[in-house]
Amino acid sequence: MSDLPPPGSPSDHNDPDDLDTHDSFEGIVENETERDPDLAVIEAGSRTLRAQSAPQQADVPARPEDPEVDRALREVETELASRWGETKIDPSVTRIQALMDVLGDPQRAYPSVHLTGTNGKTSTARMIEALLGAFELRTGRYTSPHVQSITERISLDGAPMSAERFIETYQDIKPYVELIDAQEDFRLSFFEVLTGMAYAAFADAPVDVAVVEVGMGGTWDATNVIDADVAVVTPIDLDHTDRLGSTPGEIATEKSGVIKQDATVILAQQPVDAAQVLLKKAVEVNATVAREGLEFGVVSRQVAVGGQLMNLRGLGGEYEGIFLPLHGAHQAHNAAVALAAVEAFFGVGAQRAEPLDVDTVRKAFASVISPGRLEVIRKSPTVVLDAAHNPAGARATAEAISEVFDFSRLIGVVGASGDKDVRGLLEAFEPIFAEIVVTQNSSHRSMDADALAAVAVEVFGDERVQVEPRLDDALEAAITLAEEEGEYAGGGVLITGSVITVGEARLLLGRR
Repeated sequence: MSDLPPPGSPSDHNDPDDLDTHDSFEGIVENETERDPDLAVIEAGSRTLRAQSAPQQADVPARPEDPEVDRALREVETELASRWGETKIDPSVTRIQALMDVLGDPQRAYPSVHLTGTNGKTSTARMIEALLGAFELRTGRYTSPHVQSITERISLDGAPMSAERFIETYQDIKPYVELIDAQEDFRLSFFEVLTGMAYAAFADAPVDVAVVEVGMGGTWDATNVIDADVAVVTPIDLDHTDRLGSTPGEIATEKSGVIKQDATVILAQQPVDAAQVLLKKAVEVNATVAREGLEFGVVSRQVAVGGQLMNLRGLGGEYEGIFLPLHGAHQAHNAAVALAAVEAFFGVGAQRAEPLDVDTVRKAFASVISPGRLEVIRKSPTVVLDAAHNPAGARATAEAISEVFDFSRLIGVVGASGDKDVRGLLEAFEPIFAEIVVTQNSSHRSMDADALAAVAVEVFGDERVQVEPRLDDALEAAITLAEEEGEYAGGGVLITGSVITVGEARLLLGRR
């Protein structure tokens, strides 16, 4: 896809003597030429520095102020919630395809970028959206799940759909939804109806390009009725193993379904077995592949106040001095993937050799926000929200916390879903939590606090575990524990384990 040299990636170490090193991408490549290309992909890392964080703003919409609009939105939410979730129905695109047919195939009215993977999809989608918008394209973004408001899932021009427009879109497609409900063995699911709303809203806007995140998997996901010109695969790890498979390779088989004929595929660093599956699928459909650590990647990064400063290698060359107001090495890698995806969308590395305008790229990345992803919600003590909900995500969060913050004592508040690898999640956080307060959120999928505590005791020991079934009580307990360090001693709180836990904590802590 590009004229870049053979495989390469930044080395991974945290030696203080090397903190100011800024290797060129070519130098990194030279050091890696003798290594197995797939190993280079999965072992590629980043330089790390330490700095203090600054609070991050978010664009999570509040409840409508107009009582009538709020009532109407609640009615829509109730109707949607009455539908089954994706896991209750055999995976199929039959129902969503039938809905698209009666709606006139709105998903074919615009080009699209389709994202799958295990972790990082939403943040990467937000970065792609910001980049496309900076180049004066009208965008639609569809992501899931939401942090606080269901309207977050459908974004137009970089902002969540208004409550009024969300209600109008639902009412517009409702007769067609009911028509398909009557024809099929099962009613359309919650996610299928939302997907239909998103595709219809994008066509109605109209948008120049849609950025679409899968709900789960790929081949049988409801979003997969689009033929995306660019497919993005963020890092694949173990999650939803009961539905997708028990190894990264098996999971990649399902996720590879987003790779369409003659498309361009942007691959983040992957486990070897997942990479093999994805590359094989690309060959089968004559897709062009760009791989992180080979055709593009992170050249260098430094932690900065409120985020990080990066040099990225794209498909068309180097982009230096990129500020990203998000924390963690994983977000730098997400940024590299997002940049390559947008370059591919514009034909960089294929139809054109020159890179994108670097000033526009800088402006776009500087505007990115990702609510609930290492988001500082308050100070004294510092309270951080992060939606990590599986072991891989928790490991990335733990590494970023250690890199960015200088907590003398960190208290964890964890409320997780019962269908997740809870032990793996807790084990990833154990090294950074002095104590943990286990709780539960309002979802029916939430793991019972006492059951979660039993696992936590095995991981942390009885003396480090506190149980507070009510989330508000858990937050109060954790903040009290952090305050025991004193105002200037550096105690902190990390609230994590589930997007729902994070969203409900945001509301309880006063962020609207």
